[in-house]
Amino acid sequence: MSTTTTIRPTDLRSLRDAVLDTAGTIGIAGAGTAADWAGPLAPVDAVLDTTGLTGVITHNPGDMTVSVRSGTPLRQLQDELAPHGQHVSFDAARIADGATVGGLVATADAGPAALVFGSLRDLVIGVTIVLADGTVARSGGHVIKNVAGYDLTKLLHGSHGTLGVLAEVVLRLHPVPERAATLAIHCSLEEAAEHAATVLGGPYEPAAMEWTSDGVLLIRLEGTADALDARVQRLRTALGTGELLDLQAHSDQGADRDRTEQGLPENLGTGPEPGDVPPAERAAPPSDERPVRRIGTDESAVRRDEPWERYASLVRGAPEFATLRIGVRPSLLPAVLADLPTESVTAGLGTGVATVALPPAAVAAAHARVHAAGGTSVLRSRPAGAEVPAWGPPPSAIAVLRAVKAELDPQGRFGPGRFDPWM
Repeated sequence: MSTTTTIRPTDLRSLRDAVLDTAGTIGIAGAGTAADWAGPLAPVDAVLDTTGLTGVITHNPGDMTVSVRSGTPLRQLQDELAPHGQHVSFDAARIADGATVGGLVATADAGPAALVFGSLRDLVIGVTIVLADGTVARSGGHVIKNVAGYDLTKLLHGSHGTLGVLAEVVLRLHPVPERAATLAIHCSLEEAAEHAATVLGGPYEPAAMEWTSDGVLLIRLEGTADALDARVQRLRTALGTGELLDLQAHSDQGADRDRTEQGLPENLGTGPEPGDVPPAERAAPPSDERPVRRIGTDESAVRRDEPWERYASLVRGAPEFATLRIGVRPSLLPAVLADLPTESVTAGLGTGVATVALPPAAVAAAHARVHAAGGTSVLRSRPAGAEVPAWGPPPSAIAVLRAVKAELDPQGRFGPGRFDPWM
């Protein structure tokens, strides 16, 4: 009976040695927050545990960039950047669960902030990876080495650990906004689509906009303390409705920025397809507080202090249902969702990205419906023991995907089963 060896490298050298010293197939494991995503990993000879690859390598506050080892939890990185008034403008739900930088890249995860900043792929400006033959390849950052002419960042984004092992990532940073507000509108998906058209077609610059099947459209607005109130009021006037659920000040932001401008240390430490839409404006004063039905519960109101926590809980799904992440052209999203027998939904009406919970028996048809709309879908979770297809019909670019796999991992060592049955 074969056994699987687990190896936990702590730096680039030991990661490279682990790949070279291991014969056979390799699975890549991080914090485990997306272990059930995509196809199930086939039995492998070795598992590379990347959680030992942690820590900031270099932080350049003036250039607003940071280089970090791939096993670093993004939540930890954000905490280290916060005193400098900077952050990675990325807010996938599982960051709170300890998701690592490398894992977030490999799974192509995204959150509501993708409306403005795109996916993590759009924030990565350099990567260092180890290929199946032990080659260390770098793209972007301070040293550029292209592998067979490929853009490594784009290839690794959504590769689910099938092309190579991410060792280091260089990220673009942004200032932490001084204030944020969330406007909630109680409405159907069709009404939410109309509101979204108004918001995106005007000068309101939302930072995030998501509808949930609780019947709530959440619009987050961010900006300076002196401008946010007025922008909130303008947006609420334009929509003719809206409840201000939260208005947050990022404490000591000004002081932190002053410290950065006066010259803090360069290093924080050693040791280690969503749509393009404008930046972000603001929301409005409170009005009537109508109760909101929550699917599967008797709770009747959205708590004022956690509108986005409820969104995150829907993204995570429920153990008795299969969860799919789908992406289509934003204008097509409402129609696609209307055709699916969903138990719960989060819908990015500006990005075209949605997370849906479905009965396992409905997953294959859901994949097909999304594919017919020219979109993509991937399984995020399945009930224990359920046979559920992770992918739908193969994309038109499947021949290219197979060619890339053959070029970078000709022996098929990394992540067997993740893209089954495509390759």
